Amino acid sequence: MNKTDRLLAIVLELQRNQVLRAEDLAAIFETSVRTIYRDIQALSEAGVSVIGAPGQGYSLMEGYFLPPVSFTVEEAVTLLIGTDFIEHWFDAHYGSKSRASRGKIEAILPEPIRSETSRIRKNFRLLASAEDIARMQEKAYLEAIRRAILEERKIRFRYSKRIAEGDGNRENVRTVAPYGLVLHQGSWVLVARCELRQNIRHFRLSRMSELIELEDRFMLPADFLLDVYQPPDDRDVLVRIWVQPDIADKVRESNNFYIETIEDHTEGLLVTLRVRQPEELLQWVLGWGAGVVVLEPESFRDRVRNELQETLKRY
Repeated sequence: MNKTDRLLAIVLELQRNQVLRAEDLAAIFETSVRTIYRDIQALSEAGVSVIGAPGQGYSLMEGYFLPPVSFTVEEAVTLLIGTDFIEHWFDAHYGSKSRASRGKIEAILPEPIRSETSRIRKNFRLLASAEDIARMQEKAYLEAIRRAILEERKIRFRYSKRIAEGDGNRENVRTVAPYGLVLHQGSWVLVARCELRQNIRHFRLSRMSELIELEDRFMLPADFLLDVYQPPDDRDVLVRIWVQPDIADKVRESNNFYIETIEDHTEGLLVTLRVRQPEELLQWVLGWGAGVVVLEPESFRDRVRNELQETLKRY
């Protein structure tokens, strides 16, 4: 950390902690006490109102805040929860930046607002889960892809599809020009132009492996804007299922991406889903056991029946 950054950081630490000894500041910034003395002198000469109390430490004169930004309690809570979200969902680089941002935001808040903000934030929490362990590789890829997007460099990776191709193969290698990243229903999705398909395709980071960054460059099309981009919807197959009352709430809360409509009946739910291929729903339907019955199409009913028969042979 250079001297300029350290001077600003010292002011922020004093705003956040009110009183700190030179020894405390030296430990925080991993420097000598003598250097802290010189830094405090430089701040005083620059007009920063630092007060030194013998035996107690340094503090800022009451009413001194840097920078001159004010937030309401609700605004401060919003910003701090935002840093929690970034740390939870983004890669390690932005995770560390979010922690630094959180410290700076807390430092510039007046004590009454900081206390009230802290009280309110205790009522909000982003919980880690078992999925977070599996997401570690996804976060590592997120950082590499983000870098490739900014530097306009292509990437290559092995991609595993949910449904096998006509030849039975579920994996292939893709070389793509990465256009943008989208967080969709808790999963990161890459929007990219695929050289294999010669078109824009979407790739879940959780299904990638062996990702490498290439030296090959690409140019983002002038007419491509991620914030207005709408992928073509080619889901033209309707699947209807009947859901038994005892699991109706669970199915409703599953928030399956393919659900189009849910009709309530006293005997259960009639759920309509729209997909590209019915097989996209196979594992989801089987996961509900006897609580779900496929009504149509008939070909998908047969597919579920055959899968259950094959499963029964193993028991």
